Amino acid sequence: MLISDVIYEKFTVAPVLQELIQSNPVKRLNGVHQGGAIYLVNPEWNVTRYEHSLGVMLLIKKMGGSVEEQIAGLLHDISHTAFSHVIDYALENRHENYHEEIFEEILIKSDVPSILDKFGYDYRDIVLDESKWSILEQPAPDLCADRVDYTLRDMFQYGMISLDEVKSFLDSLKVVEGKMCLDSIDAAEWFVETYYKEVIDFFLGPLNIYSNDRFAKIIKRALEVGVLTLDDLLKQDHEVIEQLQASQDEYILKGLGQLNKHVEVEENESDYDLHRTNKVRLIDPLVQVNGSVKRVSKVSDGVKAMNQKAYEKSLRGTYVKVKSV
Repeated sequence: MLISDVIYEKFTVAPVLQELIQSNPVKRLNGVHQGGAIYLVNPEWNVTRYEHSLGVMLLIKKMGGSVEEQIAGLLHDISHTAFSHVIDYALENRHENYHEEIFEEILIKSDVPSILDKFGYDYRDIVLDESKWSILEQPAPDLCADRVDYTLRDMFQYGMISLDEVKSFLDSLKVVEGKMCLDSIDAAEWFVETYYKEVIDFFLGPLNIYSNDRFAKIIKRALEVGVLTLDDLLKQDHEVIEQLQASQDEYILKGLGQLNKHVEVEENESDYDLHRTNKVRLIDPLVQVNGSVKRVSKVSDGVKAMNQKAYEKSLRGTYVKVKSV
C-alpha cells in the first residue's frame, strides 16, 4: 500500500499497517478535528487526527523506526474523543490527558488486537507503553514524532510555514542514540520559533480560546442534562454536532449559534469576557554541534529568549474580549 502525504511524500507501508489504517478506530479519526472546535469558526483550520496519525507513522518510518513503532505511532490517538481536547476543558482536566486515561479500554474493545494477532503481534507489547518507543514519544522539551508532526502539519496547513522550510527541517532531523536531534543550530532555532507559533500564537490565540471554551461549555451542559454521554463522544465530530442540534436545550442551541465564521474576538487584558491558560508546552531540541549533542538553548540566546517568553505567556494565558458573534 502506497501512502502519499503532503509533508513526507510517498511511502510503502507494511501489510499490518495497511489493515490497521482500514480499521474502524483509525478511520474514525478522519472525522475528529485536531484543533477541537476551531473549524466551526474558521473552516480552513481543519487538520484531522487521521492525517496526524498517518503522519506520525510515516515520520517514524522515515527516521528508521521499526514496524512495531510505526504501529504504535499510527494508533497513539485512537482514543481521542470528538473535538479532541475539548473534553478536557469540559471536564476541567488540566493535564489534558482524558484520551490517555481511556486508551486501553478503547483499544481492547476494538478490532485492533485481532488485526495485530493475525500478523503475529501482541498489542500489549506495542501500544500500552509508549515510553519504549523513543522516536514516537519523548517528554518535553525533547523532539518526538508526535510533537514534530502536529507542529509541521498544522503550521503548513494554516499557511504559517512553507513546504520548502519543512523539507529543509526534515533534512536536518536525525536520530542519535535513539533520540531525535538536529544537525544545525539554525534548524533547531527555526523549529523552536515554529513550535511557539503553534502552541502559543495558535493554541492560545483568542479565536481558538473562544471557540474551544464555548464548545466545552456546550459539552459540559450536554453531559449534565443527558443530551450526550461520554460514549457519544467516541463518535465523529459531525455526529456529535447533529446530536446537539437535535436537542431542545436552549443553552446548547444558543451556544452552537455563537460558533460561526463571523465571530470577532480580540485579546484584551483590561476588558475581557473570558480568560484561559493552557498546559505549559516548552521545547528545547537536542542539536549536534562539533560532534557533541546538547540542548540548543545552551548555544542559542535566541532560543533562551523564546522559551522564557513562551513560559510567561503560558502562565499568563489569554484574555479574550468577544466583539461580535
